[in-house]
Amino acid sequence: MSFVVVLLALALLMFVAYRGFSVILFAPICALLAVLLTDPALVPPVFSGLFMERLVGFVKSYLPVFLLGAVFGKVIELSGFARSIVGAVIGLLGKTRSMLSIVLVCALLTYGGVSLFVVVFAVYPFAAEMFRQAGIPKRLIPATIALGAFTFTMDALPGTPQIQNIIPTGFFKTNTFAAPWLGVIGAAFILVVGLAYLELRRRKAAAAGEGYGTKLVNEPEPFPNERLPNPWLAIAPLFVVGVMNKLFTLLIPRFYGAAHSAALPGLARPLVTQVPSVAAVWAVEGALLVGILTVVALAFQPLKERFAEGTKPAVAGALLAAINTASEYGFGGVIAALPGFLVIAHGMQAIPGVLANEAITVTALAGVTGSASGGMSIALATMADRFISAAQAANIPLDVLHRVAAMASGGMDTLPHNGAVITLLGVTGLTHREAYRDIFAITLVKTAAVVVVIGVFYLTGLY
Repeated sequence: MSFVVVLLALALLMFVAYRGFSVILFAPICALLAVLLTDPALVPPVFSGLFMERLVGFVKSYLPVFLLGAVFGKVIELSGFARSIVGAVIGLLGKTRSMLSIVLVCALLTYGGVSLFVVVFAVYPFAAEMFRQAGIPKRLIPATIALGAFTFTMDALPGTPQIQNIIPTGFFKTNTFAAPWLGVIGAAFILVVGLAYLELRRRKAAAAGEGYGTKLVNEPEPFPNERLPNPWLAIAPLFVVGVMNKLFTLLIPRFYGAAHSAALPGLARPLVTQVPSVAAVWAVEGALLVGILTVVALAFQPLKERFAEGTKPAVAGALLAAINTASEYGFGGVIAALPGFLVIAHGMQAIPGVLANEAITVTALAGVTGSASGGMSIALATMADRFISAAQAANIPLDVLHRVAAMASGGMDTLPHNGAVITLLGVTGLTHREAYRDIFAITLVKTAAVVVVIGVFYLTGLY
């Protein structure tokens, strides 16, 4: 019965997310329903002492990353830098390589620190124009953007400042550059196979005489005839974020040591910080802050009048995304404390091999919650210690655990109820029936890349 209770709570959360209800509202409801069916007297203490503690803990650790990432992406957009980068890539590759151009632009923006959601809004108008001119069906735009923004630059490439690559650092005491060779190999696999799939779909549509489409909605406005910033100037802040992230990653542990103690007059005892658990987050926060200041310095005039109003929706979106994920994190903490979850955990332990075990656990929970960061947070919060023990017994570096967990989180999280998928379809004016099939195919490529990475490590020891 306890196992059924856990499954009921997970199924209900997935259902309400698919139907478009707020996860912030329904994650605690689903979690407390499971507690109610287990022991009604525990509902108030579990809510206050477990759900809210986990939610607040996540916000404490990661809210600044969400906020700074959203603001950085917004100033890149408001300054005209995003449009300049897109135009330069299109000019370099030519309009005949529309899909490759859009994938590379999305990858460049995402790896440079721009939020995934911001990338969707920034790139869609250009994708629509290019696909229309090339006669490529509009229904392939979401899968193309997903390949560039939601896959290899989100969690595979070493150093990416996206939240999916940051969360494992707190559990494994690693940094965002963990297992760089495995990350590059996985990224190359996703890019090559993903582009091959999209090209196959394009050719099949062309052979059938299918064009861009008619009776479409949410078509973007024609581009204004405005002078864009120099592309090299526009791309500079993205390089700044990458370089500063690496620099801070190296310097912070050297400056603060393994533990830092700060004695302040108003505190009864010194403030002690365990640096390895926060160094990666500090590095990304510092890099994004320097990136924002760089954009402001390079494009002060365009931003001067638009910064205040322009960043308000970015901050609101960041808060919503952070609380959504934190609510799922709190849900996971409650579920993990119930007896039914022990049945699931015991079943997961039967999966042979610590890396396969970790990958399946993370991707399964990411799929159920509809969130890469949420599913990974739940999995690592409940099972990280077991993964670490098993990895140490098998002489597997924790860097490898980091990279496998990050990449696995971005696989089945793109099920229909995923917030990024719903946003992507909404922005492009398409339905699940029209475009989801190809998004799901990209998900399968992403999932297969995790298998490839694990295989490469076991065969070569390379990481």
